[in-house]
Amino acid sequence: MATILVVDDELGIRALLSEILTDEGHAVELAENAAEARAIRERLKPELVLLDIWMPDVDGITLLKEWGASGQLTMPVIMMSGHGTIDTAVEATKFGAMAFLEKPITLQKLLRAVEQALAKPAPRPAMPAPLHAHSLATVMPMSNQQTPMRAEVTYLHEAAPMVPHLHVVAAPLGPQSEQSFELDRPLREARDAFEKSYFEFHLAKENGSMTRVAEKTGLERTHLYRKLKQLGVDLTRNKRGGSL
Repeated sequence: MATILVVDDELGIRALLSEILTDEGHAVELAENAAEARAIRERLKPELVLLDIWMPDVDGITLLKEWGASGQLTMPVIMMSGHGTIDTAVEATKFGAMAFLEKPITLQKLLRAVEQALAKPAPRPAMPAPLHAHSLATVMPMSNQQTPMRAEVTYLHEAAPMVPHLHVVAAPLGPQSEQSFELDRPLREARDAFEKSYFEFHLAKENGSMTRVAEKTGLERTHLYRKLKQLGVDLTRNKRGGSL
């Protein structure tokens, strides 16, 4: 079993993760801020770190950058946040994170992420390092959604410099369930392209029903309608007997 460092400023989160991971046979060390995390990382050399992003003194992304820049990122790091976005996930993977877990973290997702991280070789200290394929799996928050989406940010290393691509897969497979996005462009354009494909997928899946799409995406109908118009989504293409 492994030595795992859990870094989170919330006592309840630390206690819960510690209990789960200890039951799995791991040795767990806890830190409530970056200062404690630095000291424990230096003393114990943990085999895995679960690192919260939003902390009061130094945030998790900054600490991740610090470890990478100083050659101390010798262990896999799983980022955690209750406010995860595609932007945050992309930033985290640039600096060496292997996975991103959205709070509240389910037992199944936690154990799967830990197992996968421990099975992979330790990341290279330099960042971003030229790897064949470096992926970050992130579970995006989809309120009341029965079809979870997984986003993978992959850096493909060829003769040319690395160019990040965002590959989004929805399971089970359905209308327009698989898309690829070019991330080497302005942030707003990349975000709009992702959101447009996301809403088009759900509109097709729900036969154009704005009510059901609003329920699944957690948006108020008026706001959803404005968002779709802003993104240029064709509201008539997927409407097959569905109601607005």
